[in-house]
This record gives sequence, structure tokens and C-alpha cells, in this order.
Amino acid sequence: MPPDVRFDLLPQTAEARDFAFEVKRAALGPHIVVRWGWDEEFQRDFHEQRFRDTPLSRIVHKGQAAGTIALTALADYVRLDEFYLLPTHQRQGLGTRILTHCAAVADARGLPLRLRYLKWNPVGSLYRRHGFAAIDETEIHFIMQRQPGGAYPLC
Repeated sequence: MPPDVRFDLLPQTAEARDFAFEVKRAALGPHIVVRWGWDEEFQRDFHEQRFRDTPLSRIVHKGQAAGTIALTALADYVRLDEFYLLPTHQRQGLGTRILTHCAAVADARGLPLRLRYLKWNPVGSLYRRHGFAAIDETEIHFIMQRQPGGAYPLC
């Protein structure tokens, strides 16, 4: 992990849940609104379930909260979930540095790194530049995977 970045596991508290929700609203909200609008009750209920089921960490960059992430090692791949950066931390190379770290974690296990994202979210170009290729899709998501040892830029 780059020395100025760390992941702090979020506790199952209302404060941590609310922090993660606000990060998701800021980072992903504009892409949700384009397709469905923003249904606050639905989004909170959906987030509540994901928060209970997915161990999220706060991304801390230079001592400031920068976003949230969940990285889960499964039997046959490593899954990158809930990777959201606050807008003030986007387009500065931080996402690339974190993605590079996640790829290195998967490589160390000899496993592919897998993720999914909304089809209309422009983040897909970042993933393609880092060796991810589409392996499946749903009505709303592309599922992408990067093979172990695939090309990615060094930090």
C-alpha cells in the first residue's frame, strides 16, 4: 500500500454506516440519478443491507477520509466491491494507486481480480486501462476481471 494511504475497517455503527452512505451518494449518486432518480428510502435500505453484509473500509489518504472500499478474497478470485472515492479525491491518481494495490493483492494469491460497475459509469475506462476485460454483464452492470500478473502501471 502506498505510504500515504490506508484502509481502516469500518465498525458496524450508525456513524460508520452513515459515512459510507454519504461517500456512496457523492461518488455513485450522480450515476444512479441518471437512470432512476434518487429514492432516498430505497437507497438507504439497500445501503443498510450491503453495509451489514460487506466488510467496508474507510480509505484514508494523507490523513483525510477519501472514500470506501471492500476487497474480499474468495476461493477462485478476489472481489473488489464498493470502491468509491469522494469527488475531491477523484482524478488525482488515487484510484489508480488503490487499484494497483488491489491487483498486487490478487497477484500475490495467484487469483484474478474481479469487479462490477454500472454500464453508464465512465469509470470503466480506468478499469480497461489497468488490464480488466469484460467477462459478463447484467442489464445494468459490466462484470470485469483482470488476470493474475496482468499489466498495470506501477505507483
